[in-house]
Amino acid sequence: MIAAGASTTHCPKCQAERLDEAEGCVKCGIIFAKYRPCAEKARLSSSSPSIARPKWLLTAREWLIESDTTTDSRTFYGRVVLFLLLIWWGWKFIITPLETNYTGESFLHLINLPFHEAGHVIFIPFGRFMTVLGGTLGQVLMPIICLGTFLIKTRDPFGASVALWWTAESLMDIAPYINDARAMDLLLLGGVTGKETDGHDWNNILTMLDLLQWDHRLAHLTYNLGILLMLISFAWGGRLLLCHYRRLPT
Repeated sequence: MIAAGASTTHCPKCQAERLDEAEGCVKCGIIFAKYRPCAEKARLSSSSPSIARPKWLLTAREWLIESDTTTDSRTFYGRVVLFLLLIWWGWKFIITPLETNYTGESFLHLINLPFHEAGHVIFIPFGRFMTVLGGTLGQVLMPIICLGTFLIKTRDPFGASVALWWTAESLMDIAPYINDARAMDLLLLGGVTGKETDGHDWNNILTMLDLLQWDHRLAHLTYNLGILLMLISFAWGGRLLLCHYRRLPT
C-alpha cells in the first residue's frame, strides 16, 4: 500500500515501483544511493529524447555493467589485485611474438590442456573432422561457458570479464599450434613432434580443408583476435572496478 501523497519512481535496475524516499528496492535489493553513481545517471540521460539510446545498447549496459551491484570493500580490493595481475600477465602475452610460443609454454597451457583433450572425446560422435577440431573447440568453449555463466546465472560481470581474458589467452595459446601446421616442429603431449606421428590437429584440419598453405595467416589472425579480446577485457574490467569504487561506503 502506497501512502497518500507519496510519489513513485522505478528501480534503475529491475524497474519495479518504489517510493521516492525508499532506501532500497524490495524486489532486487539494491541500495539506490550506492547504485546511482554508475546506473541512475545513465538511466536519466537515456530518458531524454535528445540523447535517446538504442534499446539494445541499454540492455547490453544493464547486463555488462549495471548488473554488478557489489558494495563490499574486500571484494573490491581483491578484484583490484586480480585485475592488475591479469594486466601484467596479459601484457606479456600481447608484446611477445607468436613465433616464440610463449603462450604454449606458460602455466595456463597446462590449464587449457585437459579441456583440449576432453574436446576430442566429446566431439567423437560427430565424425573425424569434428573429433580433430574438437580439441580446439573444447579449449575455447570452456572459458566462453564460464563467461556466460557469470553473466546469466550469477550476474557477476567482473567474473565474466576475467573469463573473457581467459578466452583471449586460449586463442593466443592455439595460434602457435596453427602456425606449426606445415613445419610440425612443436613437441606434442607424448613428447614427439608432428613429424614423428601422423601430424597434429591443425596439420590434419588444414589438410582436410585444403588450406594448409594458409597456416601462418590463420595463426596470426587467431593471435590478433586474442589480443583484441584481451584488450576488451581490460577495458571492461576497469570500468567495472571504477563503478565498484564509486559504490564503496564513504
